[in-house]
Amino acid sequence: MKINWGIIGDARIARNFVIPGMQAGKYSKIVAIASRNILKAEKTADNMGIEKAYGSYEDLLADKSIDAVYIPLPNHLHVEWSIKAMEAGKHVLCEKPFALSIDDVEKAIKVRDRTGKKISEAFMVRSNLQWLKAKELIKKDEFGKLRAVQGFFSYNNTDPDNIRNSAEMGGGGIWDIGCYPVNTSRFIFDEEPLRVVSSIEYDPVFKVDRLASVLMEYPGGQAQFISSTQITPFQRMLFVGTKEHLEVEIPFNAPDKVSARIFISDNFTRAEERELIELPVCNQYTLQGDAFSKAIIENTEVPVTLEDTLKNSAVLLAIFRSAQTGRWENVSI
Repeated sequence: MKINWGIIGDARIARNFVIPGMQAGKYSKIVAIASRNILKAEKTADNMGIEKAYGSYEDLLADKSIDAVYIPLPNHLHVEWSIKAMEAGKHVLCEKPFALSIDDVEKAIKVRDRTGKKISEAFMVRSNLQWLKAKELIKKDEFGKLRAVQGFFSYNNTDPDNIRNSAEMGGGGIWDIGCYPVNTSRFIFDEEPLRVVSSIEYDPVFKVDRLASVLMEYPGGQAQFISSTQITPFQRMLFVGTKEHLEVEIPFNAPDKVSARIFISDNFTRAEERELIELPVCNQYTLQGDAFSKAIIENTEVPVTLEDTLKNSAVLLAIFRSAQTGRWENVSI
């Protein structure tokens, strides 16, 4: 059995990553795509072998053959169209960040509970084999107690027409990529940060954050990361325990043509002398789509619940508050 999917929005992430990934899935079938420009939707449908193209999101939601939708719209539209999709009887996989406020997440939770539809924030890393393996290794006695996490995620984008550089659309580095080290540190610590402190530099023209340094205090230790949208592309996640340390080499844009790699060691050692763990080649977007589709088929829990989204959003909002107040801010909902 396969779930019939519709795509709401002709976004680059959908065309380049999510649609091809889901088309390779065991439980997912892309049957339609919608854009506010019918010519764009038809072009993408023709190029990607998608049966139907719609010139409005409403028309796609009215298609009774569609079971679920994936939403890659600009950040400020995520909650609005997720709610409209659930009201139309569709399950929803929505790009991160799901919402820009706690109130919006809570509003979506009420609609989910009332309609009975499944909905999940698209943190594809949570279905990836490298992250499942990393958590397994860190939970072992050999690793000791996890005490510190260090992350870095950056790219270079100064395009004034790019939605990531639009403050009105929820752009900026924290919402776009800083959310990943927050989410994965929560995932690996398996607990919630108590408070955060941050320093954020804003682009003087775009008015979005372009460089941020963040420290999060967890019950079991500390996590810190840097995110930036205007420096050379780079990403790493390092986890340090009382006995070993583990590094996820390409933690967020994991390769889908070669093995993802994890390095682990119990000592000061040269990089090439660390133990190398290579994961089976996989596509994290295929895994994400199939995990969600399977949850629909089997009526089980989705990979990332809105309750998890609520907690992640609370951390991100505390990071913004700290940059404004210049002091530690408690993480609260």
